[in-house]
Amino acid sequence: MACDATMRPSASPRLASYALLTAAGALAALVLGRPAIAALVAPFALAAAVGIASARDPGVRVGTSVSRERVLEGETLVLEVRVRADRPVAWLAVLPVLPEGLAASAPELPLVLALDGAAERTVAVEVVARGWGAYRIGEVIVRAPGPLGVVVREGSHQADGGVRVLPARERLRRLVAPARAQAASGSRRSPDRGEGIEFADLRPFAPGDRVRRVNWRATARRGAPVVTDRHPERNADVVLFLDTFAEARRGHEGTLVRAVRAADSLASAHLAQRDRVGLVAFGGVTHWLLPGAGTARVERITDALLRSEIVFSYVLRNIKVLPPRSLPPHALVIAITPLLDERTAAALADLRARGHDLVVVEVSPAPFLPAPSDGTGVFARRLWELQRGALRARFAALGVPVVTWDGEEPLAAAVEEVMAWRRLARRALRA
Repeated sequence: MACDATMRPSASPRLASYALLTAAGALAALVLGRPAIAALVAPFALAAAVGIASARDPGVRVGTSVSRERVLEGETLVLEVRVRADRPVAWLAVLPVLPEGLAASAPELPLVLALDGAAERTVAVEVVARGWGAYRIGEVIVRAPGPLGVVVREGSHQADGGVRVLPARERLRRLVAPARAQAASGSRRSPDRGEGIEFADLRPFAPGDRVRRVNWRATARRGAPVVTDRHPERNADVVLFLDTFAEARRGHEGTLVRAVRAADSLASAHLAQRDRVGLVAFGGVTHWLLPGAGTARVERITDALLRSEIVFSYVLRNIKVLPPRSLPPHALVIAITPLLDERTAAALADLRARGHDLVVVEVSPAPFLPAPSDGTGVFARRLWELQRGALRARFAALGVPVVTWDGEEPLAAAVEEVMAWRRLARRALRA
């Protein structure tokens, strides 16, 4: 839908030059007493007067639309700019104002068009989605010089259409298994025994066992009734804990950007396994989504992640401000955090003390820190690394695995490291 707006006239640099030449010539002719000098600059005065008198609003109308409202990071969409004018325009500059996360690739901006009266021109602009987020195409600025170029009309038109750029998702083949599964049916093998598909063990028949569970081959071999125990398929409650207290950032990229990418990949992978997934954004402003399953849950979590931002606050908050239902019992809590704020560390330690199954994925802020420039900087950097190592050791003493992920290597490597840590912990407990 095209919209129009009054284009405000303004003086061009050419008009200022014409006025200066006319004034200088008139002054010189008056001082020197030579009318011929005034005749020399008269064409400039005439051009300025004709340009001002003939300058009219061309009645430009602009409309925009996007080819896709949902794209992934790095993908390209098409922004169509439709321009129409009531009067012919020989030269019209059109500049769509794009938000920071979107960049025009072709053709170059601003667009330069020539319009016939009442004829509509449509230009397709290829736009690259550079970073995730919810964006709205800003205003479209149009600029048209009048006759003889002495008056320039400029106006802004509100653009139509918004774009949601989703974080680039990584495909994860294996996921961290929770310590305990839920009662609902799912894709995970429960350590309990009951009705299921996967074989668990053979045991003697007991009163109350169903006849269909009798293993007739084993019964014939042993000479006594034997039943087959199986592992039931269950789902898990997974809560993604996103730290929005602080971040390290350089340009558009930062620890929060990478944390959102990781959270989106984990959420989609767990939901594909029929797990129930919830989200807690923990920071200056805390919001949450209760665990749920289904295809609609992917959309809700993605929308919540796109609204994630750093909110500066001195308010001391901990996990106790959240309703109990936001962290259901026996849920696997995956914390994605740069560990830059002590309040986050205290909240996670409180989670573990309350018996939650906790995993910490540390989004390393090191790539975004400036390199030390002198000996003092090297010493401070070393001290900072020792403090972070001590924080990881505190979590390890609580039985919480902490894996460092820099955002460059695959997220699957961090998931495998967590699984290896938990396997070693279980072996140590058995020993």
